[in-house]
Amino acid sequence: MSKEPLILDGKLVSDDIKAKLAVKVQELKEKGVTPCLATILVGEDPASATYVRMKGNACERLGIISKKVVLDESTTTEELMAAIQELNEDPNVHGILLQHPVPHHIDERAAFDTIRIEKDVDGVTTLGFSQNAFGFAEYPSCTPAAILAIMDYYNLPIEGKHAVIVGRSPILGKPVSMMLLNRNATVTICHSRTKDLANIVSQADIVVAAVGKPNFIQGNWIKPGAVVLDAGYNKGNIGDCDYEACAEAASAITPVPAGVGPVTIATLLKHTVESAERTVQV
Repeated sequence: MSKEPLILDGKLVSDDIKAKLAVKVQELKEKGVTPCLATILVGEDPASATYVRMKGNACERLGIISKKVVLDESTTTEELMAAIQELNEDPNVHGILLQHPVPHHIDERAAFDTIRIEKDVDGVTTLGFSQNAFGFAEYPSCTPAAILAIMDYYNLPIEGKHAVIVGRSPILGKPVSMMLLNRNATVTICHSRTKDLANIVSQADIVVAAVGKPNFIQGNWIKPGAVVLDAGYNKGNIGDCDYEACAEAASAITPVPAGVGPVTIATLLKHTVESAERTVQV
């Protein structure tokens, strides 16, 4: 009978991060500064509206101001960029989050890159990506940062390990690859079109599932004792890994939900508080 894997409890990690943040928020308020995260929602996508509401609620529970900017579905790229620029210029706003995806007619990359780097707490700008690759980003993309936070919380080794990333998005697969590489892992980046994917994954000490396909990673792909971090979140609270099957081989695994997700939101709050702290230090 196989040994039960260590369940990497994202709520536990998230609560630990937020407990430390609560102290920092109180210290900032005593100095006359209240951290503020501005969230921009373009259109009426129900899932996006839910995510924005969740982030707003998380802010308010910690005493962080949640400034909501809701724009019409017909908003142009130029109008969105102007709204972002207004938040850039507001000294009381410490972080800016543009909820994505935006409507198809908007140039999402141009909008992201309008966010000033010191307020890019979600780690979505081209400049932030570059800084992350070089290893000195103040605010790396939140989900990759959450994955590393989970590994660090549970003292899971990274250096010298072979990490296989399944997914290549600019805010998840690519940045987490760079972050693991900067921590001295050997990194292989794969995706849904990689040939012989099962064989490549089976060589991994660390598997990061970030492909956006439910139950895509199969249990018989997992090397016995590997650490599995599932960053997927699909309809029905299903991750990118076949959880039960992967758990049979893994030494440690994140559940979906309550794995990477809560830590991603906690990381966003952490970056916002850190941005507010820097305004006090200036």
